[in-house]
This record gives sequence, C-alpha cells and structure tokens, in this order.
Amino acid sequence: MSKLKEYCINITDGEHGSVKEDLSGEYYFLNNNNITSNGIIIKPDDRRISITEFDRIHKRTKLAAGDIVIATCGTIGKCQVIRDEKINFDFSRSVGIIKCDSSRLLPDFLYYYLINPHTQNRIKKISEGGVQKHFYIGAMQEFDIEVPPIDIQRKIIAVLSAIDKKIQYNNKINDNLQHQLKLLYDYWFTQFDFPDENGKPYRASGGAMVWCDELQREIPKGWKVSTLSDIAVLQAKSVMPQAGTAYNHYSIPAFDDTHSPAVEDGEAIASNKYVVPDNSVLVSKLNPQFKRIWLIIDSTDNAICSTEFLPVKATETGVYALYSLLCSDAFSVHLIQNASSSTGSRKRIDPDNCMSYKFPYDQKVFARFDKAIQPLLMKITGIPTETQALAALRDWLLPMLMNGQATISD
Repeated sequence: MSKLKEYCINITDGEHGSVKEDLSGEYYFLNNNNITSNGIIIKPDDRRISITEFDRIHKRTKLAAGDIVIATCGTIGKCQVIRDEKINFDFSRSVGIIKCDSSRLLPDFLYYYLINPHTQNRIKKISEGGVQKHFYIGAMQEFDIEVPPIDIQRKIIAVLSAIDKKIQYNNKINDNLQHQLKLLYDYWFTQFDFPDENGKPYRASGGAMVWCDELQREIPKGWKVSTLSDIAVLQAKSVMPQAGTAYNHYSIPAFDDTHSPAVEDGEAIASNKYVVPDNSVLVSKLNPQFKRIWLIIDSTDNAICSTEFLPVKATETGVYALYSLLCSDAFSVHLIQNASSSTGSRKRIDPDNCMSYKFPYDQKVFARFDKAIQPLLMKITGIPTETQALAALRDWLLPMLMNGQATISD
C-alpha cells in the first residue's frame, strides 16, 4: 500500500471563500451535487460567475481535463473524471480535486479504484464530523491505495470502460426515444394532427376546430376540457421501511443519477416513503423546473418512493398516454407557475395544484394514442433495465479486477 499523495501532482479542494454571483456570467460555480455517474452535469439554475471570479478560483484549483473530482461531504465519495478540455466551471470546497501523475497513476484507473464498493466503505469510515461527515483533504492525501503497473491499469480500464461506453450509448438511445415520444404527443395533442377516421392528420386535413374560452385556444370540435383528477388519482400510501428488508427506492438522486431505483436496506432509509403502485407515473413536486417524470410499469413488492414524488395512477386513460401527458411542456409550465416556496431556494408543487391541470381531452383519441405509443414506451422502460444489468456486471467485475481475483490476459 502507498499513500495517494505519492502518485499525485496535487490534491486540493474547491473555493473556501464567498463567491460573487453574476447572472449574466459565462462560467459556473458548482458543488458536489453536480457530480453524477453520467459526468459533470450543469443545471440551468447553477450559480453563474464572471470570468474574473473564475480566474481567481481557478488560479488555485488549476482544474483541468483528467482531474478527478470527489464529493467530500453529502454523498461522500461519489466521483468523476473531468473530460472537458475547455473548462467553464469550478467547484466549491464540497469537492476534492485530485491531479494524478499520469506517468504512474492513470486518472481512469483511480476513478474505478475510488468507486469500488470496498474503497467507498473505507472512505466513509475515515470521514469525520458530527451532524455532517467530511472526507478532509488531509485524509485524502494520506489515503492508502494499491497501484499496479501502468500496463495492468490500462487493461483494467479497457474492460470497465467498454461497459461504461455501452451504458452511455443506451442513455443516448433513451434520450432519442424520449424526444420521439414528445414529437408524437405534440403532433397529436398540440397541433391536433392525430389520425382522423380516414387516417389523415385531423387539423391539417380540415378537421373542425372551435374556440375554447377556458383554455384560450382552439380545440377539436367535440372535445372537452378535463383536469388531471378526471382521468387519474393520487395514490400516496405511506409506509415506514423496516430494517433487514431490501427496498427498490425511487428517489430524486436515483432519478438524476441512473434513472433506476436504488436497492437499499430499510435501516438506511429511515423515514416514511410512499408505496409505488403498478402502472403509475411518479411526478416530482420538488423544483418542477427540472422535469422528473418516472414511468412505473411493473412495480415490485418492496417498491417505495421519496415523498418528493407524487404517485399518479390512471383511472380512465392508459398509463402510456398518462405518462406522455405528464411529460408535456404544457404540464411542466403548469407545475412551474403553481410552485411555491417557503425558503426561497426550493420550490414545491402542491398535490391539489398538480391534479388541477386542465387540458383538451377526448377519451377515444387518448385510448388510440395509448395503444400507438406502447411499443415505443416498452423500449424506453426496457433500456434502463439493461443498463442496470450492465452496471451490476461492472460493479461485480470491479473489485475482482482491483484485488487480483480476476486477471486479464493479452
């Protein structure tokens, strides 16, 4: 075993002092929440800073491509490799920054070494603090690490990164499928060019439209104005997770990070959650400017979700059409406009406001749409399952490659 600092050019953390925000700035001041398994994610409401502030912070951190960033508080130990050649962001002190001596320690090898469950447990054990634990820079510098020769590092990286590339490819496919779904929904229910009785686009083929005062727009003749509560119900059944029982936990971090539920023991959850019903849609009530809509087809016996989600179950239309409606831009605007905040930093949508959403509705057209998009949504829901299996394979191989139980031949 050697100390991590022996293989690094520098180990530091982000900015400690106050930072002046610049709403029109072209640079970002990030924190540990921006570190995800999918990379460094910059969100629309992240703090913007001026080039002057960025240069001041960057002068000390020297953040660059190939550096490892690691959360030193919060979800301690989550990490990522900086891939961007052009850096337009830097970090607060909640993030450690590790600059490897790449002639002896490859950044990608260190990344896989750090996300190894055994290493993650070691990090958590040496973290210090009362209410909030911290992985301090001094402990990081003295952290014990076992480093094989460079050629072995490259072989391990090749195996694990191949799996990660497939996961990234799956994510891109799913993003494309979600885009296709949005286009279809808009075609049917925004442009109203759903297939008429002759299979032709309704509005473009001269289908009758009437003005709707309630919605302040034209809608197809014969349609009505419905609210979400007319076609769906909230099923917010509370449950307290029990120690010794494994749960599929649909949480906000799980949605943001992998779009798959985390398997957790009830003891680690330690607060009331909602039961996740079959054929339902989870709608995040927290900060609705970030669209978090989760389709649940086959729920498990121990599926639970954060109380920041509202479990919505269809009563009149099918779950696929319901999901598409809840993914629509118009529904997002409704949530954003009706969200409120008591603290100024976090906004939430009231359940009654969520269910009061009004939209033009025809039961027969929605039923046809539900049937038409089912194959597409089966693909969308199936890809995360494959991705989860790939991640499980990587996580199974990872410790064996690191401790030498498994070797890679030429």
